[in-house]
Amino acid sequence: MAHHPMPAHQMTDANSGLDPDIFDPDGDRLKEECGVFGVFGHSEAAALTALGLHALQHRGQEGCGIVASDGTHFNIERRQGLVGDTFSRRDVIERLVGPIAIGHNRYSTTGEVALRNVQPFFADLDTGGFALGHNGNLTNARKLRRELIETGAMFHATSDTEVVLHLVARSKKKRMVERFIEALMRIEGAYAFVAMTKDMLIGARDPIGIRPLVLGRLGNAFVLASETCALDIVGAEFVREIENGEIVIITKEGVESHRPFGKTAPRPCVFEYIYFARPDSIVGGRQVYDVRKAMGAQLAKETPIAADVIVPIPDGGVPAAIGFSQQSSIPFELGIIRNHYVGRTFIEPEQKIRQLRVKLKHSANRSVVKGKRVVLIDDSLVRGTTSSKIVQMMFEAGAREVHMRISSPPITHPDFYGIDTPRTTELLAAQRSIEEMREYMGATSLAFISVDGIYRAMGFNGRDMRHPQFTDHCFTGDYPTRLVDHDGIEDDPQLSLLSEMRSL
Repeated sequence: MAHHPMPAHQMTDANSGLDPDIFDPDGDRLKEECGVFGVFGHSEAAALTALGLHALQHRGQEGCGIVASDGTHFNIERRQGLVGDTFSRRDVIERLVGPIAIGHNRYSTTGEVALRNVQPFFADLDTGGFALGHNGNLTNARKLRRELIETGAMFHATSDTEVVLHLVARSKKKRMVERFIEALMRIEGAYAFVAMTKDMLIGARDPIGIRPLVLGRLGNAFVLASETCALDIVGAEFVREIENGEIVIITKEGVESHRPFGKTAPRPCVFEYIYFARPDSIVGGRQVYDVRKAMGAQLAKETPIAADVIVPIPDGGVPAAIGFSQQSSIPFELGIIRNHYVGRTFIEPEQKIRQLRVKLKHSANRSVVKGKRVVLIDDSLVRGTTSSKIVQMMFEAGAREVHMRISSPPITHPDFYGIDTPRTTELLAAQRSIEEMREYMGATSLAFISVDGIYRAMGFNGRDMRHPQFTDHCFTGDYPTRLVDHDGIEDDPQLSLLSEMRSL
């Protein structure tokens, strides 16, 4: 077997802010925002909502909740853990009575993992009960929270979503629709909301449509969901996407649309296509699986390499690896086998065991990689810790060369819209050149798809510099909204306060 160098980070890592001996295989991945789901006009609304949340489990695994209404009473179940841990129980579903329900899967970008932060949130207002679930992040929530506290508001959670409840509660408008719209006019950032009263289901999307929301129909019932895969699981027909800046009100009279923000060009999050959405979902009229394959093909065009085998890093790298293989005519093989049954809370008592933790989740398929020039394909590179361990694992399994290809551009800027990206100091691409990153991971070569390449894979001629088609600030630094709470955050000694506020 050919000699391969020790990855640079194993020799020294003084500048990265990373400790290679404290390795977390989940810590090098982008985290999956949250998922929302709602049903109006179905006798099994809560059961359908539980199924919808199952389909959206990839968007959040820390907690889940459902609120249902029978027209008089609201019934609420919110628990930490996975959907199946709570909502597969018949006695729980039977308590959630009524033809209207909303549900939420939570992944906290920040804030404690506590039951008080699990959504949907509920409040008794002077107009009646009101429940709210949120996917996204508000970029002025900290400012609004301080203002509300100064005027007597009492907060029970550390989530930015609770700010919206207070704004709705303080509105002097008579109709709930008007109250909700007034609250939305004060917030900034990214959001897809599902909300409900005793006789109404509400959906809302931020003015440029960063976070996704779709409308479906099941017989005479209506469904709102973060992704079309959640419509599929309940047998609902896709009707349309909720448009950017649109608020839909669903009652027994049908669907009513409001557009209080005026007409604005949409800029949906590009990471829905690269990473977040399930491959079988359709986002913006595009099949996500097909887009990811196209990204892999474009990556092969931009970064050709002489190699023997294409190996995806499961599961995110699989569609792009198929596209890369088809474009390059290099065989696709499962050179890494993923163990899907590793819990997130595994505690290792000794350093030697900590260093082997990557093998709990990924194992080399030696017969595929031994003696081969291997191209590893992944969908993103954040800190580089997991990638470096996998590169090393490939060499240990006998690979002659290990080339790393990433089907998204280098992530150089943090996100404030609901993606759990680290601070700039922890983003590998923000701190090092591509050659330095290659040395850090110990790979034979390293290359990324270009920003224009991402757009080309989605059918554009490239990125329109004057009018960007997507929210792509993690690659470009082009933030599409004001960052009221986050200006200068890299130098903010009170960063822990942001950790309390930036929650889904």
